[in-house]
Amino acid sequence: MRYNDDRNVKNTDCVGFKRSNDYGPNPYVVNIEKATLQNNYFRTALWTGKYLQVTLMSINPGDDIGLEVHYDHDQFLRIEQGQGMVIMGDDKKNCNLRRRIADDDAIMIPAGTWHNLINTGRTPLKLYSIYAPPEHPYGTVHPTKKDAEHNH
Repeated sequence: MRYNDDRNVKNTDCVGFKRSNDYGPNPYVVNIEKATLQNNYFRTALWTGKYLQVTLMSINPGDDIGLEVHYDHDQFLRIEQGQGMVIMGDDKKNCNLRRRIADDDAIMIPAGTWHNLINTGRTPLKLYSIYAPPEHPYGTVHPTKKDAEHNH
């Protein structure tokens, strides 16, 4: 097994973020706030294990994740920077839960819940997402939302 230590700190702070390294399923420690804030890609798998996945996201002003549902897993979102609106509901045409979100907010999305996250601010919305079980293939990198839609 490979363990990260002080010699690997530069790998964990995502400078430049032009890598497709997915550190799972090995034990891993990272400053998640720093990694999230430095990520400029729409979606990057940071760690993919057998039962859990952590992805970093950056959503441009005026853009969104896109209305979606995951029937077989729960999802956790943590906002590190920016502001926006989350919508959720049991039906695609009736997402009646709407909340403004900002730095330090957490969003729990149960399996089977339709949801979207919209950046209503003037700066990129930076967040990380935890899927249980994993949603995306190991090593996933989507530099833009268009890339994510094309590869979904």
